Amino acid sequence: MLGKTANGLFWLFRNIERSENTARMLDTGLRIALTRSSGDEEEWVSVLATAGALRSFKESHSAVTGAAVIDFLLRDKTNSASVISVMQSARNNARTVRTALTREVWETVNEAWMELEAALKPAIKQRELPALLESIRQQSARIRGALHGTMLRNDMYNFCRLGTFIERADATARILDVKYYVLLPSVSYVGSSLDNVQWESILRSVSAHRSYRWAYDDDYQASTIADFLILNSRMPRSLAFCYNKITSNLGYLEGDYGARHPCHEHAEAILARLKGKDVEEIFDQGLHQFIQDFVRDNNRLGLLIDEAYRFNS
Repeated sequence: MLGKTANGLFWLFRNIERSENTARMLDTGLRIALTRSSGDEEEWVSVLATAGALRSFKESHSAVTGAAVIDFLLRDKTNSASVISVMQSARNNARTVRTALTREVWETVNEAWMELEAALKPAIKQRELPALLESIRQQSARIRGALHGTMLRNDMYNFCRLGTFIERADATARILDVKYYVLLPSVSYVGSSLDNVQWESILRSVSAHRSYRWAYDDDYQASTIADFLILNSRMPRSLAFCYNKITSNLGYLEGDYGARHPCHEHAEAILARLKGKDVEEIFDQGLHQFIQDFVRDNNRLGLLIDEAYRFNS
């Protein structure tokens, strides 16, 4: 496969996943803002920080408000990380690699773009926001469904999956980091009702609330929630689950091309670290430091995959 085709497939599904994750982060901000008795600026700052958009937001805005953050992350075309921007990039990538996609995948991407472009043209009213965020998540799910239901399990499929899970792991890590390092007002709140409500909101934002209750009953504790979102290999948005899939898809590419690259060793080393830890060790190390290290290594993997499969050739 040409490197530019692999690149287009990889970034098509990174962008699809990123649009969904941005919607999830905004949902988290909305939910947690409701737990505050005072101003909600801190929550919206944390949402921008999670999305990696705080600096660019401050370059064009003098104050942080919920309405401004929502507009910036959903419909501002000058923000390359906004939903409208990443979905436009996804559609452009899909057009570039259209012959590598089934008709169903192309059509669901194209339809998602057209629906989203129409929905984001007018200013967003607060009462309409939950339905809009749900629509973004549903469109992402439809595209993944078309991929799973119609694509041949070959190298093209594997590059799509790598883009999905590298982006998903990044988002889960960042959401966890913001919750424990930024959102909690003071260490005195740890274990309090406020802390528990915020943890519950995080679970809901990654569609993990019900599955967490199946695994841990109704006991909302920082340690068990962190264990669920980092180490539980059955939870489809956990770091361990993502890296099980990443190493599998890289393994299939190794078999297809008969070549092993530094990205294979790097991904396997990350998975081994996840499998070799328990949540107590992570908290002893420091959850923030653990997640920062993970985000750095996850970003590095994306670059190594780019180098190995010559995305720019």
